[in-house]
Amino acid sequence: MRAIFAIVMRNLIKLSRDGMRLFFTVFMAVTFLFIFSFVMKSSMAGLDHPMNYLISGIIIMTVFQTALNNSMSILEDISSGFMKEILVAPISRWQIAIGHVLSSAIIAVLQGSVIIIIGLFMGLRADALHVVLMVGLMALVGLTFSSMGLYFAALAKESAAFQLLVTLVTMPLTFLSGAYIPTMIMPRILRPIVYLNPLTYATSAFRYVSLNMGGLSMNALIKSGVAFDIRGFIVTPCLGAMLIGVIGAVFMFLCVNQFIHADLSRVKVFRRHGHR
Repeated sequence: MRAIFAIVMRNLIKLSRDGMRLFFTVFMAVTFLFIFSFVMKSSMAGLDHPMNYLISGIIIMTVFQTALNNSMSILEDISSGFMKEILVAPISRWQIAIGHVLSSAIIAVLQGSVIIIIGLFMGLRADALHVVLMVGLMALVGLTFSSMGLYFAALAKESAAFQLLVTLVTMPLTFLSGAYIPTMIMPRILRPIVYLNPLTYATSAFRYVSLNMGGLSMNALIKSGVAFDIRGFIVTPCLGAMLIGVIGAVFMFLCVNQFIHADLSRVKVFRRHGHR
């Protein structure tokens, strides 16, 4: 546990010295909020609080993208030689992997919390209980996609390949999750992809909690894109959260196993001016 805690603390200290990362996270969140607010106002006129609906989606997207992209730091550690110093220490590789997954998830939750605070000033309402539930869901999503990101990083072994892989995963998952564009207004031809997208269920579960939709009927939840009727089978927000947990457990196993057996001497990080 000490080794895992040390890796987590080291990555958090590293974040505290990189203020630009937090700035760009907030900047991108506010930019997306501004751009997609026009879509929400025109397409979701029947929704009680369309801006809150959008804010909740942006919060969970911030957690998702931060968790997935933060795994890039382990490639930088390997390339810089820092990882060699850890590997000669009397700790197991699985502890290193767990430490990086936990630190990425914590960083994602912290950045998501910043967007929650901004959302509260913009009209998002949440009591103490719902804030705790929101943080719990953000932690679940952060762990799931941090594990996925570390798995991709250990699989790719090059920063350029990792960034390409993350882009290929992030773009469709993000825009077909209902976070920015409600699933109800998407073409029917895209519905199968929406239903196969794990981020769809992360977004719906988070909206269910953050917008306090527990009192709505199942039909109302389906109309709001928070529950899904897949050929008569209803995927509730709670079931969606459980699905995210299962996916997280699978990728946690995969990323630890991949990191244990990875040949870290082959890792390459592309830097500016063409240097590696």
